[in-house]
Amino acid sequence: MTEANTARVKRQRAAPIKVIIANPPYNAGQLNENDNNKNRKYPEIERRISATYGKESNATLQRRLNDPYVGAIRFASDRICDSGIVCFVTNDSFIEQVTFDGMRKCLADEFDLIYLVELGGNTRKNPDLSGTIHNVFGIQVGVSINLFIKLPKRPRKPRAIINYHAVPREWRREEKYQFLEKAETIAGVKWQRLTPDKKNNWLTNPTDEVFESFLPLGSKSAKANKAGSGAAIFKLFSLGVVTNRDKLVHDFDCEKLGKKVQTFIDLYNAAVERNLAEKRSKNADSLIDVTDARIKWTRQTKASLERCQRSKYCKRLIRETLYRPFAKRWLYFDPFWNEEQYKQATIFPTPDTENAVICVSTSNERPFTALATNTVPNLVAAGGFGAGTQCFPLYIYSENGEERHDNIPRSTLDRVIIQYDDNTITRADIFHYVYAVLHHPEYRTRYAENLKRELPRIPFAPDFRSFAKAGAKLAEMHMFYEKQKEYRLRRIENKDTPLDWRVEAMKLSKEGDALVYNEHFTFAGIPPDVHEYKLGNRSALDWVIDQYRVTRDEEGNIVSDPNRDEDEQYIASLIGKVITVSIETLKVARRLPELA
Repeated sequence: MTEANTARVKRQRAAPIKVIIANPPYNAGQLNENDNNKNRKYPEIERRISATYGKESNATLQRRLNDPYVGAIRFASDRICDSGIVCFVTNDSFIEQVTFDGMRKCLADEFDLIYLVELGGNTRKNPDLSGTIHNVFGIQVGVSINLFIKLPKRPRKPRAIINYHAVPREWRREEKYQFLEKAETIAGVKWQRLTPDKKNNWLTNPTDEVFESFLPLGSKSAKANKAGSGAAIFKLFSLGVVTNRDKLVHDFDCEKLGKKVQTFIDLYNAAVERNLAEKRSKNADSLIDVTDARIKWTRQTKASLERCQRSKYCKRLIRETLYRPFAKRWLYFDPFWNEEQYKQATIFPTPDTENAVICVSTSNERPFTALATNTVPNLVAAGGFGAGTQCFPLYIYSENGEERHDNIPRSTLDRVIIQYDDNTITRADIFHYVYAVLHHPEYRTRYAENLKRELPRIPFAPDFRSFAKAGAKLAEMHMFYEKQKEYRLRRIENKDTPLDWRVEAMKLSKEGDALVYNEHFTFAGIPPDVHEYKLGNRSALDWVIDQYRVTRDEEGNIVSDPNRDEDEQYIASLIGKVITVSIETLKVARRLPELA
């Protein structure tokens, strides 16, 4: 570095920045330590995001604030001078999703004018779209062009003027290009003025005011037990378990899971011994083999390795888990090997813990889902990827499972008793009432947009008892789906093949009325209504087909096998039971009284 160049760099750093233009990366992933190809960390930007966007947010799940494009917007907002323009092409999720409510508030506070051109193309949110056909970049996430403007030498307005334009959802890529070419500048766009609501939503709905008047299922303030937090039906709620190593800590077979876990714990402890032998003089990367598929390294386990913390296998930590809708697996429920357990250890502290949990998915990319379970749920147990599962338990427990407490507070119970003038109402009744409301077709349709961006709120329907009774029936079916009566399908056998109950990969017929089970069996006579009971973008039957299949690695070795040697007809029986649950769920939901 010459003296002249050093002086130039100093002048450049000191010079005011008027314009920042960028197309930052969109992917929040790339965090696999085994790949050694993860996103670069920017501690100072992360601190600023936490101190601004995170602090102003009411969202429970804030991990999407780790997206690189969010960091780029935060960095640009801090680097722009008192007047200037930030123009970014980014993921469009910050415009609408609840995770970014704090980010929206800060942007409206920090800038004078905001222009947003939403080009859409989110194939996860709209599965009927194609990334290669409808997205301007041929990717899966939606895209927007964003201008954030600070005006010179003018009194700063309390909040920015927000101008918005969204192109038609069904437009193809070429149509979007033509629109941009024709518009040329912001003067060529027909803008809609957005007025944020008190929750910092920029895109609001006609139903917002009514929805706001309902009783919240849960709230961050009530969960934190803050004074004056207001009423909520449930005190505690929690996300499902995140492992970041699903293939290693989940399995259909309990014994196989135990062997896998013992293997990677042995590999980990061997690395600890190597570190101790080196007197802790090396970092984790020099002690491990990231190509070994029998173990997955994450930032958490690397940090534990550098501290020389050993891990110990415990068979009692193997628990049953709801991995996906109507698809249970075994889970090694150890905080050392689960990236995040959240509050699940207080909901299901022991293998014998009895509890009932309402799982709901709040996602802008998936339809709303509610599913009851009596076992540990996975992060996306209710609706699949892109739909985080929030869990509302009937009870909460001490760590050893010996003390049980009601999760529906006395204040909520009293409020419902007064509302219906019925002293016989119990907390279990309220739990079941809520579950029925969440299945009401009118409720899901009318408040669909609200349910995409915030936790459900529950109205007081005129007929409490009918809802509570229906909710109890729904919860019983969904929690104990394996015990339901099997729907009788017509079994068509291929006489040219030997009798076989094993599954490789099942497939529905084009009409959806038959299921190719394997080379020997085809099950016919599937009722059309079965496909109407959906959890996320799939029906319950679709979830069973998707989950109960054999998967293999690149060498052809079986990685996951749902077939049971001790019960070879389990999957065939499960199909009939899930069909029964689907039909009966629709019947109960359609017969619910009016919400009024």
